[in-house]
Amino acid sequence: MSALDDEIRDLMRFAAQRSMLPRFRQLAAHEVEMKGADDPVTIVDREVEAFLTEALTKLAPGVAVVGEEAVHADAGVLDHLSGQCWIIDPLDGTANFAEGKEPFGIIIALADAGRAVAGWIYDPIRDRFCHARSGEGAFVNGERITARTTGQPQPVTAVSRIFLTADESAMVDAKLAPHYTLVDIPRCAAEQYPRLALGENDISSFKRTLAWDHAAGVLWLNEAGGKAARLDGTTYRVDEHGRDDTLKGLVGASSPRIWDEFIARVTVD
Repeated sequence: MSALDDEIRDLMRFAAQRSMLPRFRQLAAHEVEMKGADDPVTIVDREVEAFLTEALTKLAPGVAVVGEEAVHADAGVLDHLSGQCWIIDPLDGTANFAEGKEPFGIIIALADAGRAVAGWIYDPIRDRFCHARSGEGAFVNGERITARTTGQPQPVTAVSRIFLTADESAMVDAKLAPHYTLVDIPRCAAEQYPRLALGENDISSFKRTLAWDHAAGVLWLNEAGGKAARLDGTTYRVDEHGRDDTLKGLVGASSPRIWDEFIARVTVD
């Protein structure tokens, strides 16, 4: 790994050991709030984001930081996504964490001109560190990996119905259920993307495509030889927060072939 990768790993590990793991299953009621329906935030989210924002600013002065909680406080922070910036999800899988469940993790990406150029995903329970740089491959704990499928005759497909309309849920039943093994999503992008490359899942379909959830994972999966792209086949960009995700969405797959077959099924009339 490069010196930067080592530095990012150490920052993520320190943040997890200082703020996250000691509070896992130990949160007090007043340490969890709701930002919106099904959208909790904890003291850990805020503490880890503050620490990482300060650390990354020292590491690269002049590079903007776009953190999930900073955006919630000031939507204008999203404007930095069109330039060079760090993107932070300080506690991915907050709902799981708040309920005392796994998985959860920390995600950081480095983007420039709307595209992720590097990404880091950390699972503090497993001490699993995934990282990727554009054009340089994908790695897990320093070892280069190549995406592999589950090998199942019906590809294992993680689809959340939480944000689906009644028509979209009916489409899942009609077009996907007969051809795929449907499983629940882990509600944690820091876990979903590794599953797509490590032989656990073959497909994940995302309706919400926020940069802090997906910038690092999309890059990492594509660098591993899988495929993550918009439903219309276009490249995922971190600065498209204004586009209609219900039409464009995002699909990740363990191989380009499985991605193509899935898109053909969901887009046919």
